[in-house]
Amino acid sequence: MFTVTSEDKTNSSRPRVVIVGGGFGGLALAQKLKNAPVDILLLDKHNYHTFQPLLYQVAIGSIEADSIGFPIRRIFTKQNNFSFNLAEVQKVNPEDNTISTDVGTIHYDYLVIATGSNTNFFGNEQIEHFAMPMKNIPEALNLRSLILQNLETALVTTDMREKFALMTFVVVGGGPTGVELSGALAEMRHLILGKDYHGLSKYDMRVYLVEGKDRLLAAMSPQASEKAKKFLTDADVTIFNSAHVQSYDGFYLTIDNGKTIKTRNVLWAAGVKGEVPDGIPAETITRGNRIQTDEINRVKGYQNIFAIGDVSAIITPETPNGHPGVAPTAIQQGQWLAKNLVHLIKNEPTKPFIYKDKGSLATIGRNQAVADLGKLRFQGFFAWLLWGVVHLMSLAGFANKGIIFFSWFLNYFTKNSDNRLIIRSFNTETRRTNEASK
Repeated sequence: MFTVTSEDKTNSSRPRVVIVGGGFGGLALAQKLKNAPVDILLLDKHNYHTFQPLLYQVAIGSIEADSIGFPIRRIFTKQNNFSFNLAEVQKVNPEDNTISTDVGTIHYDYLVIATGSNTNFFGNEQIEHFAMPMKNIPEALNLRSLILQNLETALVTTDMREKFALMTFVVVGGGPTGVELSGALAEMRHLILGKDYHGLSKYDMRVYLVEGKDRLLAAMSPQASEKAKKFLTDADVTIFNSAHVQSYDGFYLTIDNGKTIKTRNVLWAAGVKGEVPDGIPAETITRGNRIQTDEINRVKGYQNIFAIGDVSAIITPETPNGHPGVAPTAIQQGQWLAKNLVHLIKNEPTKPFIYKDKGSLATIGRNQAVADLGKLRFQGFFAWLLWGVVHLMSLAGFANKGIIFFSWFLNYFTKNSDNRLIIRSFNTETRRTNEASK
């Protein structure tokens, strides 16, 4: 253990900017500060950045887990004012400008909380225990193991009720993640199940999508919602709109529309909540467990603490619920805050954050996607192609781009994948990997 105090924090007289979180926002901020008169310290509990939009493809075995992760240190090899510590933040101490971590106490001149979000189970501990979240690579690998293990068990069980539950998949949440995951499961059902699992038929597997709102992809246009629903329905996904999960005990899932489903596979994509470190006053926390900030992302009540991305909320008459919790928001806020930090250091006026909506994309399956780009709305093959290009170009690292492209190329023409491996088995009783439970 070590302690970094204000006296020994650095050999430089420049202010120290400590960034908590190596997601899209944290990286964008650090990169934009490359030539700024500051020293940057980025903290994260993982030593890699995760490209979260493709987690669902890891979960269904379409791509390798390593291909959506990239070492944070590697990103900043040529940035001299940057350093990184593998650390988990335990508490923010605003009174003395420090943060407590599992590697010691760290001093800051400016603190930026970019911790992102985590799965929101809305206080239901039973669902939290039995349902499967998918917000990081370990969780995606757990989900992949569960899906594949259940298919293997379904092949050999003689209990027809158990086989039915093992072959039933319920996705909760009709946003982009839920829609994309449902589409991927439906694609596995039609293209892979009978081919690789002899003895199982596509007619044995059922995919449900449960969404609380009256339409899918509620943040996108009605055209996109309708087309996404048609794509999924055509793929034999059963959709329940305006429906909410009441309970799930690991076998029976009940919905408030009166439906009860026997399933061993509940995939939770129904909501997120901000990951707020201890030490941030409760009065600054707003809806969705997000930290309320002013228009330059400064935390209410503080002069040198900021929050960006999913964990932050700029509440204005125009944005009563804050900005969308998506990667473009985090990236833009990180880049904008970098400019404002320089203005603050130089005692210059700051500029309120302005979000530029560059559009939304969601893929439903093979050759099927929806796109809202300003006033332009289109669906089908070209939307799917655009989705692929945008996501490929957004990946960190040339090698990752090449690996993903090659995987997609092979998967497209073979209608199969080589990545459905049970590397670490998932214990359905402890809800952890066997390695983690030892």
